[in-house]
Amino acid sequence: MRALVLFISFFTVILSAQTFAATPPDVEMLKQQVADAERGFAKTMADRDYNAFAKFIAEDAIFFAGKRSIHGADEVKKAWKPFYAEATAPFSWAPETVVVLASGNLALSTGPVKDTDGKVTATFTSIWRLDADGKWRVIFDKGTNACNCATQ
Repeated sequence: MRALVLFISFFTVILSAQTFAATPPDVEMLKQQVADAERGFAKTMADRDYNAFAKFIAEDAIFFAGKRSIHGADEVKKAWKPFYAEATAPFSWAPETVVVLASGNLALSTGPVKDTDGKVTATFTSIWRLDADGKWRVIFDKGTNACNCATQ
């Protein structure tokens, strides 16, 4: 009898674990989380809050500055510190598109970057990772200058 109870208990635990593992993440909820994280990230610029900015950067992040890549959170923070030096933000950004992998742990956000007059000067693309502590952090970031191309 004791063996049967142990077998049933073990079988129940295994089935519960498989059911839990098979439950797909709520991608729509995660997209909202990433969009909110991106807006919070951008708000650090508007608020001139460099310390808050730093909390959004993954330790192993890579940011691109033109053709050069900046590796690691310390280097990214160092490179971005001058953008927080003045009383007025030199630019702003906001997400227009957010997509999340079906696995629920990586996402991409993209949208316009605007100068102080509100003119679109670039497009940003950020890759976000859901870290073990439940926070989304930027692992890759790249801006692309806006094209002043004639429409065809």
